[in-house]
Amino acid sequence: MTESIAPPTTLPETKPTKELAKVAVSGWLGTAMEFMDFQLYSLAAAIVFNKIFFPEVSPVVGLIAAMATYGVGYVARLAGAVYFGRMGDRIGRKKVLFITIALMGASTTLIGFLPTYAMIGIWAPILLVVLRLAQGFGAGAEIAGATVMLAEFAPARRRGLISSLVCLGTNSGTLAASALWAVLVSTLSEEQLLSWGWRIPFLFSFVLMLFAVWIRRSLKESPVFEQRADVVDGVALSKREIAAADELANTSAIEAALHQRKGKAFLIALGLRFGQAGNSGLIQTFLIGYLATVLLVDKSVGTTAIVYGSLLGFLTIPVMGLLGDRFGRKPLYLVLSSLTALFAIPMMLMVTSGNTALITIALVIGLNLGVLSLFAMESVTMAEFFGARTRFTQLALAKEIGGILATAIGPLLAATLTAITGQWWPLAAMLIGYSLITLISAAVGPEVRGRDLVRLEDAV
Repeated sequence: MTESIAPPTTLPETKPTKELAKVAVSGWLGTAMEFMDFQLYSLAAAIVFNKIFFPEVSPVVGLIAAMATYGVGYVARLAGAVYFGRMGDRIGRKKVLFITIALMGASTTLIGFLPTYAMIGIWAPILLVVLRLAQGFGAGAEIAGATVMLAEFAPARRRGLISSLVCLGTNSGTLAASALWAVLVSTLSEEQLLSWGWRIPFLFSFVLMLFAVWIRRSLKESPVFEQRADVVDGVALSKREIAAADELANTSAIEAALHQRKGKAFLIALGLRFGQAGNSGLIQTFLIGYLATVLLVDKSVGTTAIVYGSLLGFLTIPVMGLLGDRFGRKPLYLVLSSLTALFAIPMMLMVTSGNTALITIALVIGLNLGVLSLFAMESVTMAEFFGARTRFTQLALAKEIGGILATAIGPLLAATLTAITGQWWPLAAMLIGYSLITLISAAVGPEVRGRDLVRLEDAV
């Protein structure tokens, strides 16, 4: 292949408003659907799936089995991050985002049509696991792909604000799923819920899938992908193909990308992700159970506080995006992680006080400071850290590996430490530790605000 390719150029500051709006809606809707699907499943696993799909075992074992089917989704997410991440870097972001939303939506909808154990026996939980694997496989690259697409379309001076819309999608999806299940539980009898009511949330996702697929069919390809120096006829060239094309092999852009020492940018991004994901696992997952089971606080206190915090997040997230555009990614990361570390002990003192108002305030502040604010920064910073040739893959892997290590393992570690010590201080220590990991990662990393995303090499 001898077609010459112009060297990458900095993207113009303005994008067609209509196309940018479509990309923004697509990114928001995709992440909303991802988190809605996973929240729908997690709530169903906790409420009804043990009785519907595992009735032949004790309630405790049934709950464990139902949660296990929830957990396999995270294994599939990692596989999806690798597979679809590489595909997105190879053939374009648009094609992959269409596939992931369709796969994720279809598998979620089909869960609503599944026959129960009473109908087909052991095949019911087997089919449930298969669909859960398919759901996770698609979701593994969804949020990463949406993040990349938004960042690559956005004008550099507004990249932080526009990329934060991905985070708003997570809030929307979680709240929608929680509200839907809350309505069902409060209005239906247990018999109605177990016989047909549980299917409604999964069937409802079909409507969202159709809307999302319709929008993504008409999206244009990322302008960054189209301007990449290693892309010919809409497909990225392999190293072997580049080496065979002298006109490409000798360009400075290609040389910088192919001969860059890999790994440093990924480790820094993983550290940034670790803080946000770790804080999320403790605040949004573990502390809710800790309040109810250890501190014996009414179950509604923790969940209500998270709802309030999530609603406030609709303001917090875009404000953080704006601040990141104004002052840079690095200073904001340093400030947010430092404040989270400083707030850890006061937050735990408020949580363990037994006072409902103090508990609510602590969780609302902790969620917005240590989770949602960092999430808003994470979306744009990771996209700017990685070069265009491997951005999709590296971003997806950083998110999924960080999520598994921190969000999945963190609550288990917290439960173990609090059980051994009988004290709250290990939780504060973990929050401080997660925040310090983020602080150090931000300190050693470069400032990447406004970086030319067409560049093929990583920022470090």
